[in-house]
Amino acid sequence: MLEELRLEMEAMAGRIIGRRRDFHRRPETAHNEFATSAALRDFFLKTGLSVAAMAGTGLRAVLDGRPGGRTVALRTDIDALPLAEEGDKEYASTTPGACHACGHDGHMAVLQAAAEALARRKDRFRGRVVFLCQPAEELPPGGAKPMIEAGALDGVEAIFGLHLWQPMPTGTVGAVRGPMMAQSDNFRITVAGRGGHASMPHQAVDPILAAAAVVSALQSVVSRNVDPLQPAVLSFGTIRGGTVYNIIPGAVELSGTVRTFDPDVQALMKRRLVEIARTTAGSFGAEAEVEYEDGYPPLVNDAAETDFALAVAARLFGGKSVVPIRPVMGGEDFAYYLREVPGAFLFFGAGDGTRFPHHHPGFDLDEKALPSAAALLAGLALEYLARPG
Repeated sequence: MLEELRLEMEAMAGRIIGRRRDFHRRPETAHNEFATSAALRDFFLKTGLSVAAMAGTGLRAVLDGRPGGRTVALRTDIDALPLAEEGDKEYASTTPGACHACGHDGHMAVLQAAAEALARRKDRFRGRVVFLCQPAEELPPGGAKPMIEAGALDGVEAIFGLHLWQPMPTGTVGAVRGPMMAQSDNFRITVAGRGGHASMPHQAVDPILAAAAVVSALQSVVSRNVDPLQPAVLSFGTIRGGTVYNIIPGAVELSGTVRTFDPDVQALMKRRLVEIARTTAGSFGAEAEVEYEDGYPPLVNDAAETDFALAVAARLFGGKSVVPIRPVMGGEDFAYYLREVPGAFLFFGAGDGTRFPHHHPGFDLDEKALPSAAALLAGLALEYLARPG
């Protein structure tokens, strides 16, 4: 049946690519995916599935096979990034300030194709397939938790998802048994001093100088406080302060992210960030106020389900298509689903011929990956439901 699926998806390639481009032209950011959700709902209803709305713009569609059997879930994210697209592609975003720069447009098209293929086979398997269309993956606290709280995983015994992955060659598949993606926390630091004239710095407390020292000092947390064998990242993303060249401002705002896998390392990073920011600013006569926000937890794949998923990929595309990968420091709220039920999250290579990475305004993916990714999703559901027990 897997070979049949693969050939069927190849025959559907034009339709899958066309759907991906339709989503790409009309991106919607987190919690605003109204037209996207409506299009997905219409598709599922026309395909013969029952559909329920949840978590705002989220959807839970259900396909019943023959009576009995298990229940497996497949998930796609549906939101775009608040980013103005660059480039002259024919299917470029028509929504100002928003674009699909991460691949969620492809994820939706892939899930649709998998749903169609499975619906055509509903008399050939026992059990149930649940299709989750989740909003707000890109914006913590994300959409996975509200989906779960609304009942997205009711009755579900396993869940699978994939991410079209630009760093990997097209058609390759990879996953990590255990921790695969990091906890992604955010922080904001306000360094408050005393403003004054730039020609008389001795009469002011310069928050720019203090903030620069805070940025430099905090780089020591990873290099000098964290066990060298433990992965950790601390990066600043914004610095805002001042209005004109000859005025020392009263305050500077910084923001950034902390990425970890281990809860003890996360706690250490959080504690040291606060201590170092306050003491460093204080040494310049300034004060630092720190706000720290816990983000998505680490994404931890179930070992047995990861082995199962990679075995299905090898049967579909050949053993050489399954490649070893390392954990990455990016965050992903699929982690919440894996805390509730066993499952696996996979990277599916879509990088051939592409120039820009995920979250770049010029991002694109190799659309030749889409039919194969759809075959893998559908194959995972069928093979899981066919397992004895």
